[in-house]
Amino acid sequence: MTDFNQQVIDEFRANEGRVGGMFEGSPLVLLTTTGAKSGRQITSPVMYVADGDRYVIIASNGGADTNPAWYHNLRATPAATAEVGSEKFEVQAVFVEGEERDRLYARMVAQAAQFAEYEAKTSRRIPVIALQRTAA
Repeated sequence: MTDFNQQVIDEFRANEGRVGGMFEGSPLVLLTTTGAKSGRQITSPVMYVADGDRYVIIASNGGADTNPAWYHNLRATPAATAEVGSEKFEVQAVFVEGEERDRLYARMVAQAAQFAEYEAKTSRRIPVIALQRTAA
């Protein structure tokens, strides 16, 4: 994990989900996945767009030609933990395809314009994942 991510995580947890800097005002989820290779628990701050009771995240990786590590972790183990605000809960990752994927990606672009730039920078189809709460 980068020092930057750790700073965002620490600030998020200290301020009930609010952070400053480049993520100020953005809805963030702390996503804790199981490493596909390491088996370790890895936490990543990820922007989301709400869709009903789901938290939709985008594997943009800033427009890079590869998916972020957390995407590969969710593919291997779709069960994860999410933190939103001061709440922590278990989720199941659902990989969204087709028209629903396009609709949800457009919702993220409407909320955070940089996601249009990310899509323009890469030839890959950026994955969209819905985090669905699992029963406690």
